[in-house]
Amino acid sequence: MNKFICIDIGGTAIKYGVVQSDGMIVKAQETPTRANKGGKALAQKVRGLAAECREEYPEVKGVAISSAGMVDTDNASILYASDAIPGYAGICFRDELASLNLPVEVENDVNCAGLSEYASGSAKGAGSALVLTIGTGIGGCFIDHGRLLHGNTYSACEVGYMPLYGEHFQKLAATSAMTANVAKRKEEPIEEWNGRKIFELAAAGDKICQEEIERMCTYLGQGIAAICYILNPEVVVLGGGIMAQDKILRPMIEKSFTQASIPLISESTRIEFASHQNAAGMQGALVHFLNSHPDLA
Repeated sequence: MNKFICIDIGGTAIKYGVVQSDGMIVKAQETPTRANKGGKALAQKVRGLAAECREEYPEVKGVAISSAGMVDTDNASILYASDAIPGYAGICFRDELASLNLPVEVENDVNCAGLSEYASGSAKGAGSALVLTIGTGIGGCFIDHGRLLHGNTYSACEVGYMPLYGEHFQKLAATSAMTANVAKRKEEPIEEWNGRKIFELAAAGDKICQEEIERMCTYLGQGIAAICYILNPEVVVLGGGIMAQDKILRPMIEKSFTQASIPLISESTRIEFASHQNAAGMQGALVHFLNSHPDLA
């Protein structure tokens, strides 16, 4: 069974390790990204992590990377990244890791999460899937019969920026929006609030928290409906830490989605919640790598 170095670069943490071609994780560790140090420092850190894995598992056959930002998958480079990682755009990981003398593939982190769900998670067996990650923002990807939609500039399914009621979708429906609304209504610093606290207080009967959870779900359902009118997926998979509250969120999201959809779409589109959590980026990066190098599977 071939083994591969897999690295998941997030804004806060880098998850890295070694994964077999069947998806089994052999080694998994995590380290702070320290994104504020910039793209060059981050690339140097990734080189060190890859070298560490290569030293421990010299038999690895390649490097699979999941990364924040818009990714040029043909060249394994970063096309665009937010100010959270200064100077990240333009980093080419094939060049950065050339000393390893291994094939290197890079894909966007949300796309990797989607590939993971499509290969072995909540979208397994579906013909087409829309996968959304809900957190500070909203990321998305669309997979049709195994083919990931990249678009003209590798920015397809950047649904967080989709206009909704004069705002970006993620400004209304992301976890950060719910948190900001609760803090504003409570007249308290936003730093004192997070999703976990909101759900705990909602369960204890806090009306403001309950109302803001429902508001977020309403916008989520409406946004999902808008996307489904264009892409018409068989399944919509919702991921991100907050989606662990699926028993609370599902009925409200499905109600809003149904109200905003014509029956032909609402009755033929199922909503699921992500199966893979922390390992999704690493596993999805490997799916992308093996799609490009099937001979190494």
